[in-house]
Amino acid sequence: MMTESPTDRRQTLSFESDRGSSRSRWVAGGLAVAIVGWMGSGYLLSSKDPEPVAAASRTPKAVSVAVRRSVAEAVEQIFAAEGQALPDRDTPVRAETSGQIGEVLVKMGDDLEAGQVIARFDIAARQSDLNRAEQERDRAQREFDNATALVERGVATVDRVAQARATLAAAQAGVSTAEEAIRNTEIRAPFAGRLESLDINTGEYVSMGADVGRVVDNTPLTISIQIPQQSLRDIKVGQVAEVAFITGETSVGEVQFVATSADAETRTFMARIEVPNADGAIPAGISAQLRIPTGEVTAHFVSPAILSLDTDGTLGIKTVNPENVVEFHKISIVRAQTDGIWVAGLPDEAQIISIGQGFVNDGETVDPQPDEETANIPALQKTVAAAPQAETPTGAGGQIITPAPDSGVPVAANVEPAE
Repeated sequence: MMTESPTDRRQTLSFESDRGSSRSRWVAGGLAVAIVGWMGSGYLLSSKDPEPVAAASRTPKAVSVAVRRSVAEAVEQIFAAEGQALPDRDTPVRAETSGQIGEVLVKMGDDLEAGQVIARFDIAARQSDLNRAEQERDRAQREFDNATALVERGVATVDRVAQARATLAAAQAGVSTAEEAIRNTEIRAPFAGRLESLDINTGEYVSMGADVGRVVDNTPLTISIQIPQQSLRDIKVGQVAEVAFITGETSVGEVQFVATSADAETRTFMARIEVPNADGAIPAGISAQLRIPTGEVTAHFVSPAILSLDTDGTLGIKTVNPENVVEFHKISIVRAQTDGIWVAGLPDEAQIISIGQGFVNDGETVDPQPDEETANIPALQKTVAAAPQAETPTGAGGQIITPAPDSGVPVAANVEPAE
């Protein structure tokens, strides 16, 4: 039996150790190759997925909006104003002398002719003065005739004739004064009209210059209005004005006067419109609405709810062009009614955004849908449900605010009833 030496045992252990180390290195290398292969396969698989995501981020889905086709129409521009119907003439009647009223010939409310006697003073004392003046005139006339005859016979001087002539002239003046005093005892109508007031009675004492009545002529009527500065160029003498009185009567008047100087406080210009009233049926003093046509303009009829404000506060409307891109148009309100407004500043034919204009901006691409089909667009339904109620920009008193033409300054536009 052979005995293994220590040297042989060490060699055997070394060989076995080398065999185990080589096996471990092979296992570790295989694992490394597997891991690298797995990571590589995962990277290649994931590299194919991000491309559609990136493509989707580059082309986001367009916002859906409702649009309505609108075609411009010729609209008559109207200047509307309020005024008061004033009589053509309104004059107090005054006494031209003093004395006691002897007779009143008319009553309040009568229609008078020009020069018609309203009342008479008691003329007893004035008649006595006239009689005395006439007698003095007759005496002076005789003195003048006698002096003239004596001069012709040569027994009187020329000075006597001159003195008699002066006395006669004074007597004649006295008669004229007495006759004038009697004429002044008659209170007459200064012009044809209605006796609106009468403040005297028979037997009453009246002082000279006292008002005893008032005569009003309301054929025709005159209506005064105030014209803003920006509308002055639209109102001319001779223009026709439609007038509606508060009592229900309507008529047609004509612009008779337009001031060329503004009121210092209001900066408005006064204008007068004359309205025929031949039968006097329309009373003076009542309120009136005036509408003066000032021309035509091409405009679109829209709801105030679709108005928008630009980033700088400009009033406008958003439309969609043929390339489905949003365009913001600055507009001006040319006429307002209770059921909508007429605006200028849009193309003659436009696709107006009626729903969703608050969620899109100028230059943005959208998905336009006819507004009658919006009930079938779930996304747009959600947008409309979430959107706040649109409000029309208004000023004090509920007036619609619109930029004045060529000025950029907001002014108030009167709202007219729908026709």
